[in-house]
Amino acid sequence: MHTPVEITNEALRIVESHDIDGLVAIGGGSTVGLGKALSLRTGLPHIAMPTTYAGSEMTPILGETTNGIKTTQHSQDLVPDTVIYDVDLTVSLPPHVSAASGLNAIAHAVEALYAPDANPLTSLMAEDGIAALARALPRIMTGPADPGARRDALYGAWLCGVCLGAVGMSLHHKLCHVLGGMFDLPHAETHAIVLPHAAAYNAAAAPDAMARIARALRTTDAPQALFDLARRLGLPRRLADIGMPEDGIARAAEMAVRSPYANPRPIERVAIQDLIAAAWRGDAPAQHRHLKIKEQHDGQFQRA
Repeated sequence: MHTPVEITNEALRIVESHDIDGLVAIGGGSTVGLGKALSLRTGLPHIAMPTTYAGSEMTPILGETTNGIKTTQHSQDLVPDTVIYDVDLTVSLPPHVSAASGLNAIAHAVEALYAPDANPLTSLMAEDGIAALARALPRIMTGPADPGARRDALYGAWLCGVCLGAVGMSLHHKLCHVLGGMFDLPHAETHAIVLPHAAAYNAAAAPDAMARIARALRTTDAPQALFDLARRLGLPRRLADIGMPEDGIARAAEMAVRSPYANPRPIERVAIQDLIAAAWRGDAPAQHRHLKIKEQHDGQFQRA
């Protein structure tokens, strides 16, 4: 997970010793990420065959971990040369893994809707991607071999992956990078747990995005609906359940406010620690999201 640099270096030695002339990545985001890391360092052609809904195959982004710190880099050279989507390759993905991976994909679309460089096209794709995955994932839980559900989920994941590669991400992805890198937490489950809380944090500052998310989920309360979807899919709702120590909350908050990503609501140290603590406990997002926000003359938001 998280594409550790030492694993990439080990793979590089194999590439060099066997005179490898091309790369084929078959698997999820970590597998595709390793393919990207190798292709970037060697210039070798890269074919990606995704078997989860992570969306890495559609992005010019690579996240790598060194000494517990995850950093990202952007380059068009990271985009695989060829991507092959095959529904049959996803049928054997266990339902629980499918659900977590699907929430990971939805997170890309949620943040694309309030990205500072969002545009009408990516917003349309994001809303459609959320809706497609929200329809497909419950069907996969009851019928993992349902090709229609798998097709819809792969379509939704493709849309969300395109959004991830086209516009910038915000608070949610920063938090997940920090938590995953510091505590080696499972990537998709971390996204599923943090997403409702990050959406709640930004709700008052991004009302149009929340309206689109709510419409895609057929509800009026976007953060709560994301929380309820994860619960319906049987996913963990507490960071404590996936290995994060309680004494890491303050450390994670401190790391998250360093070099923050662009975000509709200002990043506040105390509020971020409260958010992480709520996710660690598994609180419903409604318990910490109704913060008064006022718009400043310069278009920035702050806590009232």
